[in-house]
Amino acid sequence: MILASQSPRRRQLLEEAGFSVEIHPADIDEAARPDEKPTDLVRRLASEKAEACRQMLSQGPADGLLVAADTIVWSPELGVLGKPTDPDDARRTLAALSGRTHHVSTGVSALLLSPTCEVLGSASFVETTDVTFYELTEAEIDAYVATGDPMDKAGSYGIQTPAGRLLVKSIHGDYDSVVGLPIPRLMRELSLLTHHDTGILWPLQRISTAIRA
Repeated sequence: MILASQSPRRRQLLEEAGFSVEIHPADIDEAARPDEKPTDLVRRLASEKAEACRQMLSQGPADGLLVAADTIVWSPELGVLGKPTDPDDARRTLAALSGRTHHVSTGVSALLLSPTCEVLGSASFVETTDVTFYELTEAEIDAYVATGDPMDKAGSYGIQTPAGRLLVKSIHGDYDSVVGLPIPRLMRELSLLTHHDTGILWPLQRISTAIRA
């Protein structure tokens, strides 16, 4: 499988699901369009990353699969919260999220490619999970920022890290989607895309080989 992302977290999730992953990051303009809804934004970015990656390939991946994803943290009140620009920005974001529920939306685009990189099929979806933070004290925020953990993460936190998970009171939805890739939904979409009727059978490697043209 080709993953159009440099995210080590997405790569790890796919490898744990049984895929052999080759990284080909896509460089696109990630600016939102005027009046674009967060879920529309993240779906569009994933699709544009997938297509940009496909156009850079000279041949299709061995299993025919290319996956791209984009994750945003947002709320109606705060808008879209990107990666912090510096520690002070991270502190402001965490203070704004303290004691509140926000949304984490991951857009995914999957392409089934021929050996010559023609698109044989595609799937696109958005998975949104609600995350609620504990009330955080200033000292707790400072201690978390001092770990350096927030600096490369949308919303200034990582739910999968030892320190980041301590901020989270509850989640409603897919945990993997908050980490960066909704694996349960993706596996089902890939099974439809590749015509492998697997249901919930394991190991997952069984559906990682696509039907080639």
